[in-house]
Amino acid sequence: MTTLQIVWLLLIGVLLIGYAILDGFDLGVGFWHLFAKKGAERGTFIRAIEPFWDGNEVWLLTAGGALFAAFPAVYATVFSGFYLALILVLLGLILRAVSIEYRNKVADPRWVAVWDVAFAVGSILPSLLYAVAIGNLLRGLPLNATGDYTGGFFALLNPYALTVGLVGLSMFALHGALYLAVKTGGATQLKARTWAAAAWWAYAPLFMIAAGWTSHGYLRGGGVALPQTLGAAAALAIGLVRVFNRQGRDLPAFLASCAGIALVMLSVLAVLYPNLVIASNDASLSLTIFNASSSFRTLGVMLVIALIGMPVVIGYTVFIHRIFRGKV
Repeated sequence: MTTLQIVWLLLIGVLLIGYAILDGFDLGVGFWHLFAKKGAERGTFIRAIEPFWDGNEVWLLTAGGALFAAFPAVYATVFSGFYLALILVLLGLILRAVSIEYRNKVADPRWVAVWDVAFAVGSILPSLLYAVAIGNLLRGLPLNATGDYTGGFFALLNPYALTVGLVGLSMFALHGALYLAVKTGGATQLKARTWAAAAWWAYAPLFMIAAGWTSHGYLRGGGVALPQTLGAAAALAIGLVRVFNRQGRDLPAFLASCAGIALVMLSVLAVLYPNLVIASNDASLSLTIFNASSSFRTLGVMLVIALIGMPVVIGYTVFIHRIFRGKV
C-alpha cells in the first residue's frame, strides 16, 4: 500500500509539473499580451499558442481527476477551502479560452481590445492564484478533526503566500517571454528577449526570498536536505536562463526555464512530504499520502489506467509540438 501511495504522489507531481511547464508558457504569453503592439504583433502571440493551449490544460484536468481518485480527502479539503480562489481561477481560464476563440470574430478594434484585455486578465489570475495556493499549502492551513479548512478567504492572502504568488507570476512571465523568443523572429523576438531579461530580474530575487523564507520557517521534520538540494538545483537552472538569454540562445534558455519549473515543483513536493495538506493548528490533523488515500484496489486499478493513458497524453503532446514546430 505504501508503495502505491508514493507512486501516486509522484504521478500527480508529474502531471502538475507537465501542466506548469506547458500551460505556463501560455499563461506567460497572456501576461505580455497587453505589452505587445496592437494588431499584427498581438495576433502573432495568439498564433504562437493557438495549437497548444487547450491540449496543455488536459494536464491540469488529469491532475485534478487523479487527486480526486487517489487522495479524495485532500481533494475535498483543498477544493472546499480554496473555493473562492478556485472560482476565480476557473473564471480566468474561461476568459482566456473565450478570448482566443472570439477576438477575431468581429473586425472592430473595440471588440478586439476587449478580448485582448480579457485574455491578459485570464492569464494573470491563474498564474498568481495557483502559486498563492501552493504558498498556503507550504505554510499550513487550520483544519478541524474532519479535515475541513476553518479559516476564511482573506486568511489565504497572507504575506508568505502572496510572496509565493508573485514568484509564480514572475516565473510564468519569464517562461512565456522565452517561449515567444523561440517562436517569433525579428523585432518581436528581440522584444521578447528584453522582456525575459526584465522578468528574470523580478523572478530571481523573489525566488531567493521565498526559498529562504521556506527554508527558515516551513521545513518540518527531518527532511531538510532534499528540498534544499532541489532548491539549489532550481537556482542553478534559473541562473542558466539568464546566461542563455543574454547570449541569444533562445531554445537552451527556454529548456533551462522548463528544468527550473520542474525543480521548483519537485522542491514543493519535497517540503510537503509525506503531507499533502499540513494542519497549522495541530500536526496530527494533517492529511498525508498515508491517511488520506483511497483503497489499495482503487489505487491499483487507477495505476493500470494511468500506465495506459499517460503515454497517450505524452505522445500527443510531443506529436503536436513537432507538427507545429518552428516560427509563427
